Amino acid sequence: MISLTDTQKIGMGLTGFGVFFLFFGMILFFDKALLAIGNVLFVAGLAFVIGLERTFRFFFQKHKMKATGFFLGGVFVVLIGWPLIGMIFEIYGFFLLFRGFFPVVIGFIRRVPVLGSLLNLPGIRSFVDKVGESNNMV
Repeated sequence: MISLTDTQKIGMGLTGFGVFFLFFGMILFFDKALLAIGNVLFVAGLAFVIGLERTFRFFFQKHKMKATGFFLGGVFVVLIGWPLIGMIFEIYGFFLLFRGFFPVVIGFIRRVPVLGSLLNLPGIRSFVDKVGESNNMV
């Protein structure tokens, strides 16, 4: 079992609440306040989980500057009050930032009994195979 420090446990909680507020904000037709709270909690939770230095190193790598610009720009746009445009920027930046993790995640999901069979459905399988074959390293 993985042992977590108290700081990492706090970070997991912050990240979880951030994802919850982002999801809930999108369900409630892009509520500005919920999305802003979710963004702040998600980024703060990420910093708590992996540490400030590693967070800055992850976001500000030379080959990830475009993705970081879109993601953090989207957070800023949400905070100033344009939630729909901001979330579009954030989602695009998120996919650019974390595209190296998608093959690992898809490989894990394929081993889960119910979800694995869903990923093998004809329409979904071709899309998942295309996403899962990414050769970009993190």
